[in-house]
Amino acid sequence: MNKQQSRLMLGNEAVAQGLWEAGCRFVSSYPGTPSTEITEYAAEYDGLYAEWAPNEKVAVEAAIGASLAGARAFSGMKHVGLNVAADPVFTASYTGVNAGLVIAVADDPGMHSSQNEQDSRHYARAAKLPMLEPSDSAECLSFVGEAFRLSEEYDTPVLLRLSTRVSHSQSAVTLSERAALKRKPYEKNPGKYVMVPAAARARHVFVEQRQQTLRAFADTTPLNTVEWHDRRIGVIASGIAYQTAKEALGDSASYLKLGLVHPLPETLIRTFAAGVDALYVVEELDDYIESHCRALGIPVSGKDLFSLLGEYTAQQVRAKLLSKEELPAADMADCPVRPPVLCPGCPHRGLFHVLNKMKLTVTGDIGCYTLAAAPPLGAMDLCVCMGASVSSLHGFIKARPEMADRTVAVIGDSTFLHSGITGLINIVYNQSPGTVLILDNSITGMTGHQQNPSTGLTLQNKPAPKLDIAAVCSAVGVRRVRMLDPHDLVALETALKEELAALEPSVIVARRPCVLLPTVKKDYRNTINVQACKGCKACMRIGCPAIRADGDHLEVDWSLCVGCGLCARLCRFGAMHMEGGDKA
Repeated sequence: MNKQQSRLMLGNEAVAQGLWEAGCRFVSSYPGTPSTEITEYAAEYDGLYAEWAPNEKVAVEAAIGASLAGARAFSGMKHVGLNVAADPVFTASYTGVNAGLVIAVADDPGMHSSQNEQDSRHYARAAKLPMLEPSDSAECLSFVGEAFRLSEEYDTPVLLRLSTRVSHSQSAVTLSERAALKRKPYEKNPGKYVMVPAAARARHVFVEQRQQTLRAFADTTPLNTVEWHDRRIGVIASGIAYQTAKEALGDSASYLKLGLVHPLPETLIRTFAAGVDALYVVEELDDYIESHCRALGIPVSGKDLFSLLGEYTAQQVRAKLLSKEELPAADMADCPVRPPVLCPGCPHRGLFHVLNKMKLTVTGDIGCYTLAAAPPLGAMDLCVCMGASVSSLHGFIKARPEMADRTVAVIGDSTFLHSGITGLINIVYNQSPGTVLILDNSITGMTGHQQNPSTGLTLQNKPAPKLDIAAVCSAVGVRRVRMLDPHDLVALETALKEELAALEPSVIVARRPCVLLPTVKKDYRNTINVQACKGCKACMRIGCPAIRADGDHLEVDWSLCVGCGLCARLCRFGAMHMEGGDKA
């Protein structure tokens, strides 16, 4: 590879390139937008082993093991995934590393694809780990190499904080050759790596000493840079907020750009603050940098001007700091509302139609099927985090046993393997008469069709042992396990009535592949016989975007319809029929 070769790259793609260039050997992650593509791109490089783990905790623990064995290792996840991985992350701060260990966490300001808007910088402070935050694709690449260097020099895992805009935007990067690194030798050292209390107490002393050393480093590292322009305004920013501020203000302000966001510098901030007339912090989400400045006794403006919510725009920053009138937002009053919906032909649609019809209380989970909470399906009462549907069902039934025969949990196949199994064990062990529906669409759907242990393929699409979900449920003690096709609405309703009446733990595996999988045939379409149609709109109750109404006139949009036949099953007048191929 030409060392000066340049390319446009997504931030996530650049992270993967950085892993390869830095000599990383091992990658283990769990898919989660906006971090997913890092690991998908990493899997394309020779000499870099990459895998999907069942969840983020397992992924980080695997990466810790690879680091201990002497190989540079990486794990990537979205911000809520770091919650799952927090247990090993906090203790790995004590053990330190052998070979370098980098953990990327992608935050989601604005909640484009997430259930909360947490700020992962707090994890760096709480776990006492250095955190780097790139602002574009070039820094995504270079910061990975720097993170591995810091990891090995300071004996610490290093966090790499991304955000949706950095992960999913493109900018130019310069490519380099892969570092020729040998594995570090492994030496047995229980005092460093076995965190029994006596060893952990000694390692805590090391962690605090490391923190002091890193604080001094923060004042001198080129990761933190000052750009002097007009000194009437000084802006401290990092990550995408730096790019937003630069776009808004240009040379009308000076900038302290922070690439190392934990620990934060002290002398550098004081020097910069003394060199400007007015100091501002532009940071999305929490007042993390601003609070640090205030703790240093430095007058600063930040969240008194900007929101704690969502993303910022250059217009907003310009309006606040230059007193320029913000341009009016586009008038959206006449634009039709387009809420996210399940895809035409989605195997989950019929199931949620039946749950709605039966007026069941539904504890839900993270996945495509969360969209069924919206009308007209309206069949979800709770959604908290991965795996919570099963555990919440148990608590709900224990608190309201009289509702056990009309309350169910729904969870996807990948999510069940991520963190639903332990909830099911709890149901069995503590004897809740809960009915759990596992929606097996044969892929990890929400994040873009990643393989998982039940699909029979690895990240590289190589054959792998295929975990039998029904057998797992039986193995943990569920005596009533049945499988069915969720498009068979009659069988589904019958099964639900029987399992809810049984008043003992039960599982229904509703198995039908995601309609977007290339192996699913879609060479047929539904059509409406207008003479037979009575305009009852029963077919509209499933919320399929391929069916539209103009008054009492109904029609099927053939550009969307995949011929699943679900609407035909709901039509009592035989007005729906298939054209162009065999029935699903």
